[in-house]
Amino acid sequence: MAGLLASGFAFAAPPEVRTPRLRVPFRALGEPVAATDVTVKLNGAPAKVARLLKPGDDLLLLIAVDFSGDLTLVDQARETLLKQIEALPPSVRVGLLRAGDDLRVVEEPGASRESIAAALQALTVTARPGLLNSLEATQQLADSIAAKAQVRVATLWISDSNVARYREDYTNPVVNSSDAGDMSRRFPEGLIQERIRQLSASLSRGETPVSLVHLQYLGDRLNTAYQTGLSDLVRASGGGGEFCRSVAEIPAAIEKAFGEISAQYTAEVEFRPSKIKRLDVAVEAGEREVRFRPRRRVPEPGSKKGSEE
Repeated sequence: MAGLLASGFAFAAPPEVRTPRLRVPFRALGEPVAATDVTVKLNGAPAKVARLLKPGDDLLLLIAVDFSGDLTLVDQARETLLKQIEALPPSVRVGLLRAGDDLRVVEEPGASRESIAAALQALTVTARPGLLNSLEATQQLADSIAAKAQVRVATLWISDSNVARYREDYTNPVVNSSDAGDMSRRFPEGLIQERIRQLSASLSRGETPVSLVHLQYLGDRLNTAYQTGLSDLVRASGGGGEFCRSVAEIPAAIEKAFGEISAQYTAEVEFRPSKIKRLDVAVEAGEREVRFRPRRRVPEPGSKKGSEE
């Protein structure tokens, strides 16, 4: 993925690096927000808003796909993605990623809708899902780009994953078949819940919201726990989660995700790391309703999970 980080997409060159800053993405409903309207508090203390990136400003959108199931779902998702990408304004650069055992860059970010469309059309269905293996890497990549390019950055996952089809076995098989008290009998979703917990702890250190459109809702016990965990995970990161119960719901779900991402603001606030490990974040924008991520972990000193300017 080194090429993606080094991409020369045509955003303005960042100013000289000076004061440490924390990026706080949020959405404000209603009228457009001016920088003077925005108030950010970190652990109850006002933080200086050094810059506000608004809808219409440059946006880098990383679309990551995880196609491993029904071609009917995939074809509908692909068709809708192509329409949404084509409708994006020139200020939006789009990159295409693919899940697997490792996260793979399919198409570098750029303004060319034709190249993204060709890459998306060429994608095939894989044998196994890779969403859980790639979520963290996607956010880390997005955070690194945001720190270098200083633009709005968002990630959108499109997945049809079934937890039973992962290479890893999340079915929590019975450890002792002769022991009626074996806890794996009572809590078969224990392994997937632990994996989600680990991912949640990791994503809480990042800045970029992770959004997800899941193309099929599966009602068995294990997939219900998996899907509930995914929903909690992306919402805790500041993103949104949509779970489709039919093919007909896919276009509206993807359109909604694009709309929410396009409406994203990012407040860059002055922030000096301290011994505090967790932050309670509060964002106000006048009388408007504001949606933001209320809690996050503090980036470690020297970590890429933050930006400086």
